[in-house]
Amino acid sequence: SLQMYGCRVIQKAIEVVDLDQQKKMVVEIDGHVMRCVRDQNGNHVIQKCIECIPEDAIQFIISTFYDQVVTLSTHPYGCRVIQRVLEHCHDPKTQQIVMDEIMQSVCMLAQDQYGNYVVQHVLEHGKPDERSAII
Repeated sequence: SLQMYGCRVIQKAIEVVDLDQQKKMVVEIDGHVMRCVRDQNGNHVIQKCIECIPEDAIQFIISTFYDQVVTLSTHPYGCRVIQRVLEHCHDPKTQQIVMDEIMQSVCMLAQDQYGNYVVQHVLEHGKPDERSAII
């Protein structure tokens, strides 16, 4: 996942294999989630997992981000991963946790070189109450 060409192969595999194979692949990431998120290649694999694999099968990935949302939002690769979480994770508990963390630091994030993308994403795709809370 951390190698340029290897990560592309893994991303393609995640797209095309069945759920059982996806689950077997994603287990290999367990314990290495944050390292992958912060890596220029690995972050793409995490994003692809969030985009293509059912939420219940990647909950261990998502829960790794709890209490780390602001830190990740201000990271050049982490901000992309948080945006994918906002797009693809529909579990109410996950949404609440992620949005609460964003809202607690929304002013700082809006002024951060990477965090501003997360705030913009909420403004574009968030629920009406989330958008109005930011404004």
